Amino acid sequence: MRLDNLKHLLIATSLAVAVSAGCVAQTTPNNATPGTPLLGAKQPGHGPAHDEAPTLVTDFSRLVSENGKTVVNISATAAQPRAALTPLWPPAGREENPLPPLFQQFSSRLSGATGSLSRRSGSGFIIVSNGYILTDSSVIAHATRIRVTLTDGREFKATVVGNDPASGIALLKIPATNLPTVRIGSLAGDKAGQWVASIGSPYGLSNTVTAGIISNMSRPLSGESYVPLIQTDMTESDGDAGSPVFSLNGNVIGIEMPVMKEVGYVEGLAFALPIDEAMKVEQQLQLHHAAEHGRLGVTIQDVSWPLAKSFGLNKPQGALVSSVDPQGPSARSGLKPGDVILKMNGTDIPDSTQLPVTIADLKPGTPVHLTYWRDNAMRDTTVTLGRLDAAALAPSAMARTSAADGLTVRGLTAQEQRDAGVKGGVRVEKSTGPAAFAGIEPGDIILMVDNAHVSGPAEFRQKVGNSGNAVALLVQRNGQRMFVTIDMG
Repeated sequence: MRLDNLKHLLIATSLAVAVSAGCVAQTTPNNATPGTPLLGAKQPGHGPAHDEAPTLVTDFSRLVSENGKTVVNISATAAQPRAALTPLWPPAGREENPLPPLFQQFSSRLSGATGSLSRRSGSGFIIVSNGYILTDSSVIAHATRIRVTLTDGREFKATVVGNDPASGIALLKIPATNLPTVRIGSLAGDKAGQWVASIGSPYGLSNTVTAGIISNMSRPLSGESYVPLIQTDMTESDGDAGSPVFSLNGNVIGIEMPVMKEVGYVEGLAFALPIDEAMKVEQQLQLHHAAEHGRLGVTIQDVSWPLAKSFGLNKPQGALVSSVDPQGPSARSGLKPGDVILKMNGTDIPDSTQLPVTIADLKPGTPVHLTYWRDNAMRDTTVTLGRLDAAALAPSAMARTSAADGLTVRGLTAQEQRDAGVKGGVRVEKSTGPAAFAGIEPGDIILMVDNAHVSGPAEFRQKVGNSGNAVALLVQRNGQRMFVTIDMG
């Protein structure tokens, strides 16, 4: 996060007021007495604290003054040395410029010489007055020493109560009492377009404030967390991981999570774990110092309209299985790629977004009853859940659609099949036009056409020719599988 975001926000707001008739900017008085609710907030005890924000918001000062002391800076020393890296930020600048040394002191990406311990900075917030702090698990991963600095300058050595990389949550404890705490909120009633603010420690600069809007309430990101994340248009920098995201009523609704593996550092693109799921994990960490999550052992994706049509469904629904872990619990239950999971324990699954969360909230060993679609018929099976860990988080493949076959394929050699861990299939030699637009690339391995395995190029062409106006292909790339639809109409 950077403070210039707020400056740009204020400029844009002023322009909007100047050109919009009847659009009035409302501000929260800076001299409001403590305890007075922010604009759009409801008093505690008068129903759910849903945001009723004004059209324009230009003052977040009281939110910050009430919550700034609950946010802490976390400094962690990693257990293993890291190789020296050439810093990408800040720019080298002139020798007399004081800013590069300041950023270099705190940046988590700037490690020392090879053989030295790496240090990284993050943020967290106090949830219990006797020193319990929530943060992002990546902040303290493999750390041998963790220091927490409060806004009043006091420094404490922190202990790890529990760390759950699968969800991205860690719980710390410092030896202090009578600390200010945040108010935990809920996502119920919040929606895209609402204002949010965050307080964090980018590059170790504590109590740095930024504001923005919720861009999307439920954004699945492969390999980051089993929970769909909140997307905002704020900027995320080194040291912001673990920062609380506040709604306008001053309640925490999310925890900032870095997603560099997925999208890198992008201006105006940040993600947060919903606080509802974070608190479920926090309860387990408090009680057991660890969290347990159920696991199906499948990779799923959404069912698009073309995919629904190719599978014989009357509308997009459910979660499409694109790959099955051969050693996982679903393989033992008979689930296969191409199955569409429509119900779990009798409850409809409208799309693939919430299924991973529902499964992860259950304990390993729990039996779940699944209703799925295969070969134009409903089927049932029971899966005894396995155990989810961070290594088991499989990327969620997203379907892509296009319009016609533009593929040149060949058969795989026996060695290629062994190397890829497949039997049969065809390798894409050339992908042009609509096929390339659909996302199919040279080197991809196509294993299935419309839920039927293919053994070679001749069978592939035959099945594609008999597919009608739409064809669904199961594609393997770099060990990961996903269904891709080509609309032949």
